[in-house]
Amino acid sequence: MTKQKMSGARAVIESLHCENVEVIFGYPGGQVLPLYDELYDADVRHILVRHEQAAAHAADGYARATGKAGVCLATSGPGATNLVTGIATAYMDSVPMIAITGQVPRPLIGYDAFQEANITGITLPITKHNYLVQDAKDIPRIFKEAFYIAQTGRPGPVLIDIPKDTQIEVIDFEYPQEVKLRGYKPTYAGNEQQIKKAASLIVKAEKPIFYVGGGIIFSKAAEELRTLAETILAPVTTTLMGMSAFPTAHPLSVGMLGMHGTRYANYAVQESDLIIAVGVRFDDRVTGKISAFAPNAKIIHIDIDPAEISKNVRVDIPIVGDAKNVLKSLTKYIKIEQAKTDGWIKKIEAWKKEYPLTYKKDKLLRPQYVVEQISEICPDAIIVTEVGQNQMWAAQFFNYKTPGTFISSGGLGTMGYGFPAAIGAKVGKPESTVIDISGDGSFQMNSQELATVVQEDIPVIVAILNNGFLGMVRQWQELFFDRRYSSTCVENSVDFVKLAQAYGALGLRATRKSEVKDVIEEAVASKRPTVIDFVVEREENVSPMVPAGAAINEILDLE
Repeated sequence: MTKQKMSGARAVIESLHCENVEVIFGYPGGQVLPLYDELYDADVRHILVRHEQAAAHAADGYARATGKAGVCLATSGPGATNLVTGIATAYMDSVPMIAITGQVPRPLIGYDAFQEANITGITLPITKHNYLVQDAKDIPRIFKEAFYIAQTGRPGPVLIDIPKDTQIEVIDFEYPQEVKLRGYKPTYAGNEQQIKKAASLIVKAEKPIFYVGGGIIFSKAAEELRTLAETILAPVTTTLMGMSAFPTAHPLSVGMLGMHGTRYANYAVQESDLIIAVGVRFDDRVTGKISAFAPNAKIIHIDIDPAEISKNVRVDIPIVGDAKNVLKSLTKYIKIEQAKTDGWIKKIEAWKKEYPLTYKKDKLLRPQYVVEQISEICPDAIIVTEVGQNQMWAAQFFNYKTPGTFISSGGLGTMGYGFPAAIGAKVGKPESTVIDISGDGSFQMNSQELATVVQEDIPVIVAILNNGFLGMVRQWQELFFDRRYSSTCVENSVDFVKLAQAYGALGLRATRKSEVKDVIEEAVASKRPTVIDFVVEREENVSPMVPAGAAINEILDLE
C-alpha cells in the first residue's frame, strides 16, 4: 500500500476501512468533531444512538450476532464515561469490541480541561488492552493491533483514546500488513499429551457430563461439541452464555445449570464422575457453594485463557486452547466400542420426567407462556434479553436451535442492555427476526433508543414482560426479606404503547392469553420497530432457584 498524506481523523476512517468495518454506533461531541467531519463523507454507516451507553451495548450485540468486532464512538469526558458500563459488559462476557473515544488536546491532558476524563485509567481493569494516542502517526498501527487483540485468543474490548489535536495532525498513512506483539501469543492447538489424557478419562467415565459456555459460541465449536457428545453419549448442560450452543430439544440436552438451572442439570452435575468443561469459567452462579460442587467428579477444563484454569475450581486435566480445535482433536482419540453411559442417560431421563421445567397453566397471562409463544411463532429468531426474571424465562422456555441466537449480559448482569444490543444484532443480521425479551424496569433504562430504531428503520421487536415490579429483586425480597418490597414496585409508571407511538414506533398490548399470538404475529408482519406490552401475572417467580451460597442441588421449592 502506498503512503498517503491525510489527517489523523481520516487515518481513523481509513483504518476502519482496512478492517472491513461496515457500521459504527456513536454520539458526537466536541473532541471528536474532526472524526465526525470525516464520517460525513465516509463509506461507513454511522448509527446515531441517543445515549453513549447504548452505543457500547449495540456494538456488543453486533459483535455477538456476527462474530466480528463491534465499534462504538464517543466524545471525551462524560461521553467516554458513559461507555464504561457497556465496555465492562463486553469484558465480562468476552465480546470483541473497539471503543473509540475523543480526548482533550495533548497539551491540556492532566490539567482538568473541560470534559477531560482519564478514560484509559478508568477502563484499565475492564479492557483487554487500551491505548492513548500520543502521536498521530501511530494511528494505523494502533488500530491494526487493537482489532487483532480484540478478536484473537479470548476476545474482549479494546479502547482507543484519541486527543483532538492528533485528529487534525497530518501524517503519511500506511496500514500495517501484520501485527507483532511481544508476549501476546494465544494458544490455539491444545497440548497433545493433555488431550490424550482427557480422552482416556472420557472413555472410562460412566457418568460424564459436558458443561459448556460462551467459548463454544465464540470459537464456532457447536458442531464439534455435538459430534463428541453423541459419540460418547454424554449429556450437555450450558451456562447462560452457552445458551444456543447445543440444541435445546436434543435428547442429550439438560438445559442450563446453576442458580436458575434445571433440576436435572444440577442433579446430573452433582452426581457425575467426569465434567468436561469447555469455554467456561466456573462462576458463582453456576457452582453455588464451591466446596460442595461436583464432589464425585474429575474435571477436564478446556479454555483458551490460561488464567481461567483452576481459578475457581481445581481441575484434573487442564487444556489451554481453542475449543473448536481441542474438541476436534479430542474426538480423534476417542475409541468407544460400547458406551458405558446407558444407565446414566436413563437416570437423567427419569429426572427430566420427574422435574420438568413448568409453570402453572391457568387462565392468567404468565410470562413463561409469552416466551413459549414467541418460540413457537418465531422459532429462528435471535433472542436478546434484558437482565432479571425476563432473562431467566427466555433461557428456560425458548427452544434454541442455532448457535448465537441467544444474546444476553451474563457476567455483569447489565439492566438496559437488551434493547440496544438487539439494535446491534439486527444491524449485523438484518435478515433475522430480532426480539428483545425485556422487563418493564430494564426497558426504561434505554427506552430512548426508540428514536434510534425509528430514525434508522431498524425493525427490532421489544417484548416487555410487564409485571409492574423490578421482578428479580422483588423475588428475592419475597423469599428472603419477608415480602418487604422496598423500592421495587414500578406499577403504572409508563404506558408503553403510547411511549412507542410517541417515537413513531408500533405499540401493541396483550392482557389475556388469547391475545398473545395475535400481537406477536402483527409485530413480525409489520416490519416496523415494535414494542409489545405483555401485562403478565405480577408475582410470578423464576423457578427452580438455588439460594446464594447453597450447593446447586439444594433447590428451593417455590410452588
